[in-house]
Amino acid sequence: MMKKVPMTVTGAARLRAELLELKTVARPRITAAIAEARAHGDLKENAEYHAARDQQSFAEGRIAEIESKLAGAQIIDITTLPVSDRVVFGATVRLIDEENDAEKCYQIVGEDEADIKVGKISFVSPIARAVIGKCVGDSVEVHTPGGVKSYEIADVQYL
Repeated sequence: MMKKVPMTVTGAARLRAELLELKTVARPRITAAIAEARAHGDLKENAEYHAARDQQSFAEGRIAEIESKLAGAQIIDITTLPVSDRVVFGATVRLIDEENDAEKCYQIVGEDEADIKVGKISFVSPIARAVIGKCVGDSVEVHTPGGVKSYEIADVQYL
């Protein structure tokens, strides 16, 4: 049995939207481009035909990849979980660096959704692994490439 991979509702919705776009917009556009290129005759030296076939190959591969990810996803709606001060997948956690009091805020998300620029970290990242299961007020040690960092969990939100 395949292990389900956690994903937030937002992450799943974004993948579904991309899948719909690929199937309803990209696929028909590429098919039309291939048909038009075929109409130009000799396919061996037809750059438009080969470019369209490459696009088709990429699009079909991405469709299969998204369908596979969605099929293997355990979609977790954080807003339906009982609210507590415990850090769980999908929660947004505010951390205070115990060395310099700097604040960091992260949402713990699936690997495909992680984007540090917008404060979304993968549940398998060192910070997420350190804080999952802990509660507000707990201190955690995170092993980073730059050494061990200590954080206090200041707040947990189930947004």
